[in-house]
Amino acid sequence: MEQQPYIPALSVRWLTSLYDPLIRWTMREAEFKSALVQQVNPQPRQRILDVGCGTGTLAIMLKMFCPTAEIVGVDGDEEILRLARQKALKGNHAVTFDLGMSFSLPYSDESFHQIVSSLMIHHLPTTHKVATLKEMHRLLPIGGTVHIADFGTPQTRGARLISLVVRHLEEVSDNIEGRIPEMLKEAGFTEVRETLWFSTIFGTLAFWKATKRSPTTLKGTDHDI
Repeated sequence: MEQQPYIPALSVRWLTSLYDPLIRWTMREAEFKSALVQQVNPQPRQRILDVGCGTGTLAIMLKMFCPTAEIVGVDGDEEILRLARQKALKGNHAVTFDLGMSFSLPYSDESFHQIVSSLMIHHLPTTHKVATLKEMHRLLPIGGTVHIADFGTPQTRGARLISLVVRHLEEVSDNIEGRIPEMLKEAGFTEVRETLWFSTIFGTLAFWKATKRSPTTLKGTDHDI
């Protein structure tokens, strides 16, 4: 796979320390991440991976929702992981944070019950999006689910105006042109659904849920979008 420049949170390194307040006030973070936790619905003894965990807000929320679930966050940015570990330590939350790239995750096959990702996929070029979704599929057992919250097809007039600018960027164009569901299917997922969307000042934030099924169970069924 070709090497690509690493894109840190908010695209430039000097903004890393401002990530939490900016996301909190511009992306309706508390509202959309609470909804995402409800969608994941962590269960006791489940092992759940947050891919592109950033400063750990979502991973910690998942742990708080179900303290007996094992929550792991992974991110390619050591600096932002340092902030995540500090946040977890301060709140006495037993969450593991690992260094790793989303398109080459450092875990064994079928090692997580559920996988979640929030505002990470749109940072990736198309080839890395495809590889990341395949990695998510690899890490799940049959019946395991993936939950993604990221920019999607514009649903409001304001979002459509914003999309006229950002659709020219490869990393974001896949999202706003509606390609994420098809990429999930190509990665091997089925029952791909857009479950919810939020309007933000940067565009439409969409939620997707997909399931890993055995190929033998898919014949004669098609519930995908």
